[in-house]
Amino acid sequence: MMRDVGIHMRGGVITERDPDFCTVRVRLPAGNLTVEQARGLAVIAKKYGPGFFHVTARQTIEIPHVNPAKLPRMGKALAKNGTPVGSERDEVVNIVACPGVERCKFGNIDTIGLAKKIDEKLFGREMPVKIRISVSGCPNACTSPMLNEIGIMGRILPVRTPGLCTGCGTCVEYCKERAIAIKNGISVLTPEKCVQCGVCIRSCPYLLLKPEHRHYLITIGGRRGRHPHIGREFATFEQESEVIEAVERIVQWVYRRAWSGRLLSEQLDELQFSAFRDEIVQGIRERTANETPH
Repeated sequence: MMRDVGIHMRGGVITERDPDFCTVRVRLPAGNLTVEQARGLAVIAKKYGPGFFHVTARQTIEIPHVNPAKLPRMGKALAKNGTPVGSERDEVVNIVACPGVERCKFGNIDTIGLAKKIDEKLFGREMPVKIRISVSGCPNACTSPMLNEIGIMGRILPVRTPGLCTGCGTCVEYCKERAIAIKNGISVLTPEKCVQCGVCIRSCPYLLLKPEHRHYLITIGGRRGRHPHIGREFATFEQESEVIEAVERIVQWVYRRAWSGRLLSEQLDELQFSAFRDEIVQGIRERTANETPH
């Protein structure tokens, strides 16, 4: 739950270079807003700010050059518009997501739906470190999930239907990783080269490539900034509910054990990341197995 504080203390209220003004960042899960919300933001930006927006890298909108005296009224107007004040400090900040299966031909998962569910549970939670969560529908990683504290990526492991491959080579042409070759008249996959993007499955004109393992990959401890760092692999899960539970458990773990003043990527070993991962993954998979009808 987001702590109930005055609007001046909200993480989405950012003091500008000129301290007599502030920028107000709004909450937009996965960067989505309706036409009505966009119209409302336009009115609010004109009434309380200079009449223009700034679109951020985390799929939010900022209204700059706001007089702090106007913040209480502006905050109420933003909440009424369905675009309340967002987060920026040591909190769970705006959840970002690519279009996923809703619009993208490369998408493997419902990124926007997942981002909204995570937002409902975790957005704005006060943390010892900033937690950025990014969801990507495929290994193209347009939202850079592996450069966030928590990243989620949709992947598919392809498998060829035995005995039916015609050796046409279409999957070979579409594979950017050169992970497929035609040998003895059939397609052969080199697993070490495959990034599990699923493009070959959709390219097969005879529908002979199938998804053997459609799943979500979770990574922890990535970061951007002046010293970028790729996050560590946490686990793969096949069910969206497992992903949401895992993310909740990760956030709870960071909240209880991480130190302030240091990036999460710098403290994973001290936080006994490997032991935590094994415990959580085993617990989630055992619970899922027990709930699955036999």
